[in-house]
This record gives sequence, C-alpha cells and structure tokens, in this order.
Amino acid sequence: MNENSKETAVPPVQNGVQASSLDACWIKSRHSNAEGNCVEVAPLVDGGIAMRNSRDPDGPALVYTAAEVAAFLAGAKDGEFDHLL
Repeated sequence: MNENSKETAVPPVQNGVQASSLDACWIKSRHSNAEGNCVEVAPLVDGGIAMRNSRDPDGPALVYTAAEVAAFLAGAKDGEFDHLL
C-alpha cells in the first residue's frame, strides 16, 4: 500500500467476529433510512443472533444468544435505556 492509496488496513476485530466470516442473511428494520446508518441482525444456524453496523458490512459482528437478545428487547420496550437518549 502506498501513500496515494485510499485503501486502509482492516483493524483487528475486538469483542466479536468478522461479519464477513459468517454465512448469514442480514436483515435491517423497515424503519431504517436509506443512508446506511443501520443495525443489521442475522439468525445463525446454532440459534445465535449476530448484529453488525450496516456501514461496515465486513467489519465486526457481535453474536448473542436468543435469550440475551430477548432480554435486551424486553428492557428496551420497558424503557430501561431511555435515559441514554
């Protein structure tokens, strides 16, 4: 890579897996905008659920169990995270 190249090295993935390494069908909310600032989710064959940033589809994905995602969604619906906004 030379100094005129627009390519950059891929940073190491921390706290997750490389999204491009997952054989997954990614889904985003129908409420998402067209600018690509979205969280995408994908069901995995082992029952887990992966999440990634749509702006970086080859970047890191966080993988959770279905129970962890259910607990997070229940908390969000109950307003547990409203103070963060």
